[in-house]
Order: sequence, then structure tokens, then C-alpha cells
Amino acid sequence: MHRSLSTFALAAFLACSAVSTTATAAAPMVKTQAPGYYRVMVGDFEVTAISDGTVKLPMLKLLTNAKPKDLAAALKAGFLKETVETSVNAYLVNTGSKLVLIDTGAAGLFGPTLGNLLANIKAAGYQPEQVDEIYITHMHPDHVGGLMSGDAIAFPNAVLRIDKADTDFWLSMEKMNAAPEGAKGFFQGAMASVNPYVAAGKLQPFTGGTDLVPGIRSQSTYGHTPGHTAYIVESKGERLELWGDLMHVAAVQFANPSVTIAFDTDSSAAAVARKAAYAAAAKSGALIGLAHVAFPGLGHLRAAADGKGYVWVPLNYSSLK
Repeated sequence: MHRSLSTFALAAFLACSAVSTTATAAAPMVKTQAPGYYRVMVGDFEVTAISDGTVKLPMLKLLTNAKPKDLAAALKAGFLKETVETSVNAYLVNTGSKLVLIDTGAAGLFGPTLGNLLANIKAAGYQPEQVDEIYITHMHPDHVGGLMSGDAIAFPNAVLRIDKADTDFWLSMEKMNAAPEGAKGFFQGAMASVNPYVAAGKLQPFTGGTDLVPGIRSQSTYGHTPGHTAYIVESKGERLELWGDLMHVAAVQFANPSVTIAFDTDSSAAAVARKAAYAAAAKSGALIGLAHVAFPGLGHLRAAADGKGYVWVPLNYSSLK
């Protein structure tokens, strides 16, 4: 018996040695993330955050209404560089009777690192054909580009809802022709993405605060664009506010809501809308979803201890069903 045990131990040692030698061989780097979706419940509604990807933006150059040295210091304090890898998030709300997509990502309109929305919707267990309604916060390319899949409508059974102030602006050839040369691409992207839905009779604009389906309504937050809109999702006393581009850089604009961005159509109005939304959210404790805060872009806001700004509290991760 003793000899048998010794023989077994030796064989085990040699086997482990062989495994160990194999395990030290270099494996190739994968360099991809898992599918980008994250689910939460808001009352009886299932909300799925969907990632379209990330894009690097020169935020030190894009942010306005603050001294560059202060912006640089805020970015550094947030462990960010002057160019920030920025999330592009959309949200899929299943009310039980309607499947509603809020924003659609960029598809191919904002560079090669975006355009993952459709794949991530499928990874999350849904198909584009199941989407009943699409609500757009505003018609910048990283929010409307995903309406199309190549030359085809990406969501063939969906009604498209956008504030009329935005459709009147971004679908206007007259306004595009009067715009600076560098801004014309924004108009062209909006037209290429939305006009096929117009031609198919699927665009239904609304004006201001509107009840869209039971449990979801629009809330005007004009400024970033003429018709920029937040969407309020409520069920069983719980509330989610989807803010679109009310803000862009958590490390900067929560502490200093006066900071604006070059993409704003009306920076002053955008700052007013942001400050009002911040104050209301800090008071109510509502869950917030943001298009450009690190995925999944969900969290809460509370007033800073010094009373001069706000603190973003990301939603605690949960794997519970």
C-alpha cells in the first residue's frame, strides 16, 4: 500500500508538472468586450441598457464655458486624459405591452468604433423586428444613425417619435444650407437616417411634454438641440429619467453644471436645462440614464457637500433576476 501511494504521488507530481509547463505558454490577447447590455427593473418595466460602443472625443477642446486649465484638472482628477473614450448608450424599455427603444446609436455615422447597437439588442434577447416604438432624444448622428442598417430601415415595425422642433430643424434643407460647413454633416446624417421613416409613413412628431405610451412620456429639455427631449419612465412608483445629451462628461459637468459643449445648438439654454434636471433629480432620487456616461450610464445624483455641484453615484451592479 505504501509503495502504491508513493507511485501515485510521483505520477500526480509529474502530471502537475506537465500541466504547469503547458499553462505558462503565452495565450493570444482577445481584445474584445462581452456583449454590451445591462438589465434593471423599473417597477414592472424591464429596462435594458444597450451599448453602441465607445468613441474617443477631444473633450478638452470640445468643452466650453470654463478655463482650459480647470477642465484639464477636472479630467485628471477623474483619471481621464484630454481625449476621453466616451460611451454611446441607448435604452430598451419593455412595458409588457410595448417594446420601446430610446435612441439608436450611430451605426456608421460617427466612426468605426460605434455601430454595435443591433448586435447588442440581439445579444440581449430581442430582435429589431420586435421594437414597437422608437423615441429619439435629439437628432445628432450618434443618436439617429442606428435607425438604418445599410440602405434598409433597421426597425421595420416601429413608429418613430421625435419632438417637432428637432425634425423641423434637422430635416430642413434651408437650415442646412445656412449652417456652417462643419455642421452640414449633422444635417445630412439626420436626413439620411430619418427621411426613410418619413417616406414609409412611420414618423410621428410630437410637441413638448407628451404621454407617448402608458408609463413613458416626453419632457422638453431644449438647448443642446432645438427639440432635445428627455423621456420619463414610471411604473409602480419607480422612476427612470433618460436624459440623452443633457450632459457629456461626468468628471466635469456634475461638479460644474455650467460647463457646456461645442455640440450645443444653444449652450445657454442647455446649461439651464441641465441645472434644472440636476436639482430635480437630486431632490427626487430618481434613477437617471445618460447617453454618454460610462456604460451602462445608470445612476443617481446627490448634491455635493459644499453645495456647489453634484455627485454622480453609479448604480450598484446586480446579477439578480
